[in-house]
Amino acid sequence: MLSRSEKCGKMLKKNYFYSNTNTFNFKKLVLFIIAPVFYLGMIHFAQAESRIKDLVSVEGVRDNQLVGYGLVVGLNGTGDTLRNSPFTQQSLIAMLERMGVNTRDAVMKSVNTAAVMVTANLNAFSRVGSRVDISVSSIGDAQDLRGGTLIATPLLGADGEVYAVAQGSIQISGYTAGGNAETITQGVPTAGRIPNGALIEKELNYALNNNDSLNLSLRSPDFTTARRITTAINNFMGQNVALPLDPATIEVSIPQGYAGSMFSFLTDIEQLNVTPDQLAKVVVDERSGIIVIGKEVKVSEVAIAQGNLTIRVTETPQVSQPAPFTQAPGAQTQVVPRTEVTVEEDEAGKKFAILEEGVNLQDLVDGLNALGINPRDMIAILQALKVSGALHAEIEVM
Repeated sequence: MLSRSEKCGKMLKKNYFYSNTNTFNFKKLVLFIIAPVFYLGMIHFAQAESRIKDLVSVEGVRDNQLVGYGLVVGLNGTGDTLRNSPFTQQSLIAMLERMGVNTRDAVMKSVNTAAVMVTANLNAFSRVGSRVDISVSSIGDAQDLRGGTLIATPLLGADGEVYAVAQGSIQISGYTAGGNAETITQGVPTAGRIPNGALIEKELNYALNNNDSLNLSLRSPDFTTARRITTAINNFMGQNVALPLDPATIEVSIPQGYAGSMFSFLTDIEQLNVTPDQLAKVVVDERSGIIVIGKEVKVSEVAIAQGNLTIRVTETPQVSQPAPFTQAPGAQTQVVPRTEVTVEEDEAGKKFAILEEGVNLQDLVDGLNALGINPRDMIAILQALKVSGALHAEIEVM
């Protein structure tokens, strides 16, 4: 039995890539290389499957949001102005009093301090002593947080309890530079992050192994996808342990073989592959001109024409004055308006494209591109197709 490399060597020895005239047959070489790649591409699209792990989340296993209020110090004159941000001054006075410094009657003119809000996500299984990333955002009139250090800030949960304490140097991706006449700002210099900037002080009590059942929540609720996930789990377990409650929830009972071992059960079922179904949808953003068309979008047979009509009005005032030495009464210099109106129609607007019934995504895109239009005009065409009833999909405007 010859190996693949031996077969390729034998093929070369037979001058497979050369014609009878000893010239290199480039066409055969291209087909020899592209054909397997094309075949693999077809297999990839035919097996568009996803793990259950990527389609659902376990009810109860989620992040919890934390928030806190703190001060950033060490700014190079880009902090809050205490006159415009009285809360920054009050917080600064309170912090100094806790340090044993009395500044109640002092006039403060510091511009190196900024009041900020600190946010973080606490994982369901985070333990005391572990760290999480935090985000820091200015709430005053600070211009830049670069070089600043966040002073110890307690982070509270929705119940008002302190779960973590944040502190550290802020990393800023944006910057601001300028002078008296011009200022350049890149990114957002008033918001940044502190990797591993919060130390967890309190855990969330969640006993996963004590449950005898669990609910799987679909990230994109769908009847068909819920049924496919249920079938995959039941076939893997060999018994009916999964039951769909609604398009977004699947109830799963723990089999006897996994009693007291919810961790092992979840690791087994989350690796199962399922082909998710999706709703035919077109998402458009008119502000940026972005269009996203799902592969399930279909159209009925329809003819489309799009015309670009440009009307340009030009005002060119002219001065009219009497001839020299004119003695006629009432003769005076006047401004006479001159208006020129031109109408232009783009040649691309004379094109007519026909979309046949039941075309796929590629045909739809090709048909719209044949009109030679820009994305913003394409959004208007898609909305017109929906109104006419020819577009069988939901249009979501962002």
